[in-house]
Amino acid sequence: MGDTEGEATTGTASVRAGRHTVRIHRPDKVLFPEDGLTKADLVDYYRRVAAAMVPQLRGRPLMLERLPEGLGGPHFMQKETPDHNPDWIRREEVAKEGGTVTHAVCDDKATLLFLADQASLTLHRWLSRAGRPDTPDRLVFDLDPPGDDFEAVREAARRLRELLDELELPAWPMTTGSKGMHVTVPLDGRSDFAAVRDFAQQVAAALAERHPDRLTTAVRKEARGGRLYLDVQRNAYAQTAVAPWSVRAKPGAPVATPISWRQLEDPELTARRWSLRDVAGVLEQLRSRPWAGVPGRGRSLRAARRRLAARG
Repeated sequence: MGDTEGEATTGTASVRAGRHTVRIHRPDKVLFPEDGLTKADLVDYYRRVAAAMVPQLRGRPLMLERLPEGLGGPHFMQKETPDHNPDWIRREEVAKEGGTVTHAVCDDKATLLFLADQASLTLHRWLSRAGRPDTPDRLVFDLDPPGDDFEAVREAARRLRELLDELELPAWPMTTGSKGMHVTVPLDGRSDFAAVRDFAQQVAAALAERHPDRLTTAVRKEARGGRLYLDVQRNAYAQTAVAPWSVRAKPGAPVATPISWRQLEDPELTARRWSLRDVAGVLEQLRSRPWAGVPGRGRSLRAARRRLAARG
């Protein structure tokens, strides 16, 4: 695990990350039985991708997908973060219906490794930041195929990009490590969730109207008729999307991986192209900087709404 000191007598190891030393409990615990991948493998992976991943998490409330005994054991989604965590773990309280919830926020490498030690296999991030939870700075389209037909996903992503280009909204694709892709649009954070979701629904509806035999916005599976679902449900308050570079809690340990639009044309591309079984391949993709053009500040939806309305 890189800068790690093993302690066989206690079943722990220590990892240095910045100013903090993170204790790793049961590093030899197998988390992916079919692949023989352990907690040490998970921690080492997150250590190696931290420089690229932490900026994608910083300032955002997280929902943690935890599997303390690995695949096949208890599996739960954690929103509330305990107050007995180390005091250097950032915690942010946000409103929920009838009260509040306190989420973990990952602002540094040490926190990322601590969460990995907690068997947080997958990190799901809010589309807004803790300081402004009601105004998202990310809009996400989830391209959800009816089966494992990734060619349908690639085609839908191309068609969506064409429409977003017409609206002058830059967007970036990511394989989810599951079945489909996410296409993310950076926003300026000046519209609330209701406005962002309404706009996303209008874009999805317009795209489905252009390609009614292949795309749908039907929420009910039985109404989709074998068509790819343009899912915009994540664009709502307190909803989350899988974070870039996250390991998925699935056999093979696939990784949600940012890609370039050029890579979308690769016929070998699938939603599970990269995984914890091939960390070298993930690092090669990371070094290619597929999202190098993502702006520090996103676009306003004001002009995009006018352009969409002008197209009927």
